[in-house]
Parts: sequence; C-alpha cells; structure tokens
Amino acid sequence: MTDIRKGKVIVISAPSGCGKSTIINAVRELPGMDLQFSVSATNRDPRPGETDGVSYYFLTDDEFRRRIDAGDFVEYCEVYPGRFYGTLKSEVERTRDDGHDVILDIDVVGGVNVKEMFGDDALSIFIMPPSVDELRRRLESRGTDSEERIAERVGRAEYEIGFAPMYDRVVVNDDLSVAVEETSRVIADFTGRSL
Repeated sequence: MTDIRKGKVIVISAPSGCGKSTIINAVRELPGMDLQFSVSATNRDPRPGETDGVSYYFLTDDEFRRRIDAGDFVEYCEVYPGRFYGTLKSEVERTRDDGHDVILDIDVVGGVNVKEMFGDDALSIFIMPPSVDELRRRLESRGTDSEERIAERVGRAEYEIGFAPMYDRVVVNDDLSVAVEETSRVIADFTGRSL
C-alpha cells in the first residue's frame, strides 16, 4: 500500500481588478498542476442551476453562525450585513487527505489567517497591481462601475496592498503571461509538482 501525499494549501489574494482569477484559472490549467478549489459555504439561497456541495455548501443563517462559533471555518467573511461566505476546515482537509493541493481565492485578511493556521503547509501569494494608478485605469476600462464605485475599490485596494508584506510571495501583474509563469513556478517549487 502506498501512502498518499498530503496536499498543500495555496492562498492567493489580491485587490479587485488585479487579475487574480485570470491567473488562478491559467495556473490550474497547466499540466502537472493538481490545484483543487475547495467548495465554499454560504448562507444565501441557491440560485437556479446551483447544487449543494458542488456550487457551494448552502447553510441556514443559524447553521452558518453555529459553525463560526464552533471554529469550523479556516476563514469566513460577512460580505454585507447578514450574508456570509467561508471555507470549511473539513473541505480543505478532505481535499488534502486525498492528495490534492487546495487553492483558496480569498480576501487579504483571510489569507493571512489561513497562512497562520496551516504554517509551512501553506503558501500565500499576493497579486499586486503595477501601481494604484494602473489599477484605477484597469477598473475604468472595464466600463462596469461608476466613478464612485471605482474610487471605493481603489481605496480598498490601497488598504489591501498594506497586507502584501505578510504574504510569502508577491507577484506583480504588469504582464499577464509573466505573472502566470511566476505564480506557477512559485507554486510548483512549493508543492514539488513538475510543470
């Protein structure tokens, strides 16, 4: 009987508009990478087409709060009053025990907390914009937000950038292909997987 290698935890955080999701998706598609998303939990109702345990774990308000109190989450946040999202410890451990590496796309505070929780079994990567001005330009070019909303996002980004020194690695997304290559190399070195 061969022992299954226990998976590692990869945390990736970034301010909105830095290309984090694009980088994560590109890295996950690379041959040799075995990065599984953990299924998040929420207390919102399922939308059409969503399945419990696949899209999210859909919990009642009481169940979500009870599980917070029980310490069942590696991280969670109240996105707006009364609406919670979080990552269950049991989900992360199940995936790791199956030998897969787990990738978490989470906010900066959650990222710092997860790194602290898993220590040397976790790698935290902060995706940084080339500059705050460039981030503002990217958000404006999307054409999806009002000037007020862009100002809020840029203000939030400036706050979040203050957390970058608490991460193991910082990757500047000035050129997407370079950022994907650097992120994948850092993850491969940490997990021992070959690209």
